[in-house]
Amino acid sequence: MKTGVLLLNMGGPDSLSAVEPFLYNLFSDHDIIRIPRPVQKPIARLIAKFRAKKTRHYYELMGGKSPQREQTEEQARHLQELLGENYRVEVAMRYWHPFTQEALEKLFSEEIKRLILLPMYPQYSSTTTGSSFKEFERVYRRGGYPQVPVVKVESYHDHPLYIEAMVQNIKENLPDWRDYHFLFSAHSLPMYVIEEGDPYQRQTEETVRLIMESFPGVEWSLGYQSKVGPVRWLEPMTEKLIQELAGEGVKKLAVIPVSFVCEHSETLYELDVQYGKLARELGITDYVRIPTLRTHPLFMSALKEIVLSC
Repeated sequence: MKTGVLLLNMGGPDSLSAVEPFLYNLFSDHDIIRIPRPVQKPIARLIAKFRAKKTRHYYELMGGKSPQREQTEEQARHLQELLGENYRVEVAMRYWHPFTQEALEKLFSEEIKRLILLPMYPQYSSTTTGSSFKEFERVYRRGGYPQVPVVKVESYHDHPLYIEAMVQNIKENLPDWRDYHFLFSAHSLPMYVIEEGDPYQRQTEETVRLIMESFPGVEWSLGYQSKVGPVRWLEPMTEKLIQELAGEGVKKLAVIPVSFVCEHSETLYELDVQYGKLARELGITDYVRIPTLRTHPLFMSALKEIVLSC
């Protein structure tokens, strides 16, 4: 019997026609958008229809789809090779295929003795890891699957190998790193989530602090991106920081995604296209965006160590 490992991620549309239903699934999630439950789905449908036209353009620039599924599945293959035949690794996406139910059906095609839920979100939030855990519980409870022990990895924001992977990834992609201002960018959250005790901000700040121990003397900032809707969100926003840094005379800027381990619209469109254009218009002559970790060997080693410690 094997140990099953589910890599949990957000997912993204795999075609232009999938953009609207993907957005509907996203805005239907009460853990992300707190619309009164009786009207959440009808309102989610309206929001998805309204935003789909604009969002579709993002994916057109990205080649017609999100690369997140392929990259997460690539991570799963690498982790499978590292763990060996006593483990079975599958991918479970929250808002698009392969959904949790699809992943569990594949997983339980073999005899599984226990399950490990491993989120592709290094920092815990109720809106990401927590939402994926809840979806797993709903599907697992009603699906008639064999009942086995389940281990949930809450976060690994300060895991030494994850931190070292981030450090080495920066150095490999930015040999002259001493010349740059580092701008870390993480997904923002509504402030009410933080005020209710969500550890995401604290864990993100801790991740950045640990990374910067390996870059003495480098100036750095931490910003947040991807705000949606009129409520207060976690700040400062990455866009505003770029404006401020340009005003202070920064010419060389390295933007580092800190809460993402795969590429998707927030890195490939927001950071690369939208913010890159803004930086150049404001006089930042050298704008470098550090790639996400994807299958960086140290990150894969971190995931292996996390699984083996469960």
